[in-house]
Amino acid sequence: MRSNVLQKILLPAAIIIAGFAAVFFLSDLTTNARPQLPDDYADSDLTINGSKLKGFAFGMEGLIADMYFTRSLQYIGDKVAKSKSDFINVEDLRDLNPRLLYPLLKNATDVDPHFIAAYSFGAMIMPAIDAEKAVELASTGIANNPNEWRLYQHLGYIYWRLGQYEKASEIYEKGSQIEGAASFMKIMAASMKTKGGSRETARAIYRHMLEGAEDEQTRITAERRLKEIDSFDERDAVDRILAEFKERSGRCANNLAEIFPMLATIKLPSGKDFRINKANQLVDPTDAPYILDKNSCVITLDIERTGLPDTRTTQR
Repeated sequence: MRSNVLQKILLPAAIIIAGFAAVFFLSDLTTNARPQLPDDYADSDLTINGSKLKGFAFGMEGLIADMYFTRSLQYIGDKVAKSKSDFINVEDLRDLNPRLLYPLLKNATDVDPHFIAAYSFGAMIMPAIDAEKAVELASTGIANNPNEWRLYQHLGYIYWRLGQYEKASEIYEKGSQIEGAASFMKIMAASMKTKGGSRETARAIYRHMLEGAEDEQTRITAERRLKEIDSFDERDAVDRILAEFKERSGRCANNLAEIFPMLATIKLPSGKDFRINKANQLVDPTDAPYILDKNSCVITLDIERTGLPDTRTTQR
C-alpha cells in the first residue's frame, strides 16, 4: 500500500520538481548565451502594410488606425526618452533615427484615409525628420480629404518650415477657397509673399494652429513654439538693454535685477510683459529663470529648468 502511494504521489512530484530545476537552469543558460541585440532592434520593419488591410478589417478600420497612430506617438516618445544626447535639436530629429515614424503614420492613414489627427501630427513632426515624406503625407491627406481646409494649413506650414514661401502662399491660397475655411488662410497667403520668414508670421501660424488644434500633440507643439517665440523677443529686448547699460556704465550688469527699471519701459512685440517671480528673478515663458552670462553680457536659458527647446544652434 505504502509502495503504491510512493509511486503515485512522490515519484511524479519528484519529476515535476526536477523539471522546474531544469527549466531554471536552461533559462539562465540561454540568457547568458543570448547575443547582444543592436539598439535599433525595436525598429524592425513593419510586417503589415496598412493599405493591404483595407477591405479585410470588417469595420474595424478606425480601431486599427488608432492602434498605429498611438504606436507612432509612443515610438517617437521612446526615441526621445532613450536618447543618450544631452541636447535634442527639435528642428532636426534625424539623430534619433526615427525611421519607423513615417511607416506607422502611413499605415494609420492607409487604413483610415480620413484620419485627420494622424496627418496633423505628421505635419508637425515629420519636417524635422524627412521633409519629403512630410510633404508626401500632407499631400496624401489633401487628396483623400479635398474639403478639409486644415490639411492645406498643415501643408502650407510644412512649406513655410522649408523656407519655400511662394509655395506656402500658393497652398494657403488654395485652402482659403474651400467652403468654411478660416479667414486667416487668406491672410497667411499674403503674409508668405511679403514677410514669410518673419517672427511675426511664425507667431501667427502657431497661434492659429493652437486655436484649431484637434489633437493633443498639435496643441502642445503650438504652445511650445509660441512660448519659444515670446522668449526670442524677450531675450532680444534684454540683450539690447544690457548693451545700453554696459555702454553707459562701462561694465556689464551685476545681475538682471539691476536693469529691471530699464526693462519696465520696454514694450514687447507680442504685447506681453516681462515676468518676475517671487524670488525677484526674470523668468522665461515657462517660468524658469533666465541666466545672465556676464562674460558675453547676454542672457541665456536655464537648460536644466526651462520647458523651452535648447535653441543654441538656432538663430533668433
